[in-house]
Amino acid sequence: MVELSQMVQKIRSKNAGPFWLTIDLFCGTQSAYSTLVAQLTTRQIAGAFGVEETSIKRFDLPSLNVITFSLPRPQIQGSVVDRDMHGASWAALISELEIVSTP
Repeated sequence: MVELSQMVQKIRSKNAGPFWLTIDLFCGTQSAYSTLVAQLTTRQIAGAFGVEETSIKRFDLPSLNVITFSLPRPQIQGSVVDRDMHGASWAALISELEIVSTP
């Protein structure tokens, strides 16, 4: 088992408008990308963020070796209860997810 942060070059989260967040996994290599496409499930991401699996959109981008997840923000951006207006801290929530690494 390997932590997600050890398999990718970068994990980035950001706003995708006032109602959505986007998390990008920059895999760097075709090997890391292929492993993550096969091993990382949308259910794991949903569990880490505490949302319904059906509310997450997943985009596998093989030409870029990138996997992107988009999900609804728990609060509208800029609202009184929004603790992360830019969406930048969400990446940390999945960086320690354990992935089965294949040689």
